[in-house]
Amino acid sequence: MNAVILLIDQIVDLFIWTLIAYLIIGWLVAFRIINPWQPAVRIATNFLARIHEPILTPIRRLLPDLGGIDISPIIVFLAVQFLRNLLLGFLATGY
Repeated sequence: MNAVILLIDQIVDLFIWTLIAYLIIGWLVAFRIINPWQPAVRIATNFLARIHEPILTPIRRLLPDLGGIDISPIIVFLAVQFLRNLLLGFLATGY
């Protein structure tokens, strides 16, 4: 059972870190610090977008327009942390 708990914890950690990397790449492209047409940047952006956009897009549709501020990653981060704690709590108590 401990192996399952550790696996879930590591998967969630990996998801959160890739979400943070996706946000940072988006900011760097938006502020023109890195060139989005470079092959390495394009590959990283496409890879991270394929992981996170299916989750972020429905949340963006539900949220009101905040004038260019995107809080959907914050909501995803909080939801993932909540579900992780809930699942780990259930697995740790044996339910």
